[in-house]
Amino acid sequence: MGYPFSLALRYMGAKKRASVSAGTAFAIVGVMLGVAALSIVMSVTGGFQEQFREKVLGVNAHVLVLKYGDFREYREVMKKLEHVKGVTGIGPFTIHSMMVTHGTRTATGTQLKGVDPEAMPKILDLPKHITAGGLAGLRREGAKPPERRVDSIFRSGSPSARPVPSVPGAPASPPKVAIPSFEPPAPVADDVPPAQDVTPKGGYTSQLPTDDVLPDEYDPDPCRSPEQVKRLPGVVIGKTLAKQLDVGLGDCVSVTSPAVGMSVAGMRPALAKQFRVVALFEAGFDQYDSKFVYTDLYEAQAFFDQGDSVSGIEMKVDDIEHSAAIAKEIEALLASNVYRTMDWMDLNHGLFTALFIQQIAMSVVLGLIIVVAAFTVIATIVMVVLDKQKEIALLKAIGARNDAILRVFLYQGGIIGVVGTAFGLLLGYGGCKALAAYGFPLDPKVYFISKVPVLIRPNEFIVTGAFAIVICLVATLFPALYAARLRPADGLRAE
Repeated sequence: MGYPFSLALRYMGAKKRASVSAGTAFAIVGVMLGVAALSIVMSVTGGFQEQFREKVLGVNAHVLVLKYGDFREYREVMKKLEHVKGVTGIGPFTIHSMMVTHGTRTATGTQLKGVDPEAMPKILDLPKHITAGGLAGLRREGAKPPERRVDSIFRSGSPSARPVPSVPGAPASPPKVAIPSFEPPAPVADDVPPAQDVTPKGGYTSQLPTDDVLPDEYDPDPCRSPEQVKRLPGVVIGKTLAKQLDVGLGDCVSVTSPAVGMSVAGMRPALAKQFRVVALFEAGFDQYDSKFVYTDLYEAQAFFDQGDSVSGIEMKVDDIEHSAAIAKEIEALLASNVYRTMDWMDLNHGLFTALFIQQIAMSVVLGLIIVVAAFTVIATIVMVVLDKQKEIALLKAIGARNDAILRVFLYQGGIIGVVGTAFGLLLGYGGCKALAAYGFPLDPKVYFISKVPVLIRPNEFIVTGAFAIVICLVATLFPALYAARLRPADGLRAE
């Protein structure tokens, strides 16, 4: 480095050479604060991304295969896809929006998801998040795929609706349906006395009851009998939802579907069914802990009256970074427009896109702090150049070259950048450790997680440090070029 480096160190000192000058100190502090703020923000935003990805993948699969319409051939599709390279687990699922009730408490907008208890542990991380109970009672003994009631009605039919056997040679004719005849009721005379006493109990001055309560023989409630509750199908619910409904292990909950009204088979009764809570899970993501309810696939199919049909197929891959490529490979393998393939990024595209944009925006805004610190570096070097014009002129007069003078001030800016960056990275690392140790609390209903996540990644610290040093060198370049082009006569003219 030679004498330019020694001169750079000398120019950074104060007049008495006991310490660095005030301008140099302010420049170092500015770079340090900018680097610390940027490194902490990048670690926090990276922690949010990592936490959201971990929570999302904890209760969701990596790749989904959906179908437009009834998905009845899912078993054949699963056999075709289970040999795809990278797929480590595969299973069917069905999901619908429901309302869950326990006593007087109700939770709306919940998602009832039917899964295969045998295949699900190979696909989802749900068993790892179970805090109470287990999956042993999720599938009842002897359970099998249900038969769709609408299909059974059309297969059996009523005697009057069955087609008439055709006679060879006779023209085909549509089946005949018996139409019942309607006869008006016979008029009733006004003076005919009633067949029995119609006087109400308590006389005509009695009042009707305020509560419309039907006897148990007309409105049986399986939740009232502990023996009947033990025979109910099981469900796994989130800890937040359990707290909202005030339920625990072994309690009975009622699941009701808003899909009521007319169907192909006629008037559809209200879809309501009772389940028994067999396990509680806590994924750490309030959006799932308060909305998801898991049950056996066969029970969900029977409840939704789908027969042996599912909503889709979910898969787990060995490397989530390759999930998009595996999804495209599966889509090419199926080669049909009735199927739709999605990976975990497509399923949560809005969430992760918003997080990525937030990280970029905050990094750019806080990166401006380093740019502002760079102006402090420029001001410091400019003041040194103006103060040392005489010395620069003398150096050039005795033979110092322009590149040597240039390096003097580039070294000075580089030293400011390196020292400020080093202290800034240390301060940022300490701040990240403090945030991680303290666990700054957050409202899970707003941020979906309970505390500020911090993810310290060396590459982000390296990028932040390199960016700060480059900015400082670029800021130093302009006054350094001015000093290198200074002529000896211009520097000594005032003398």
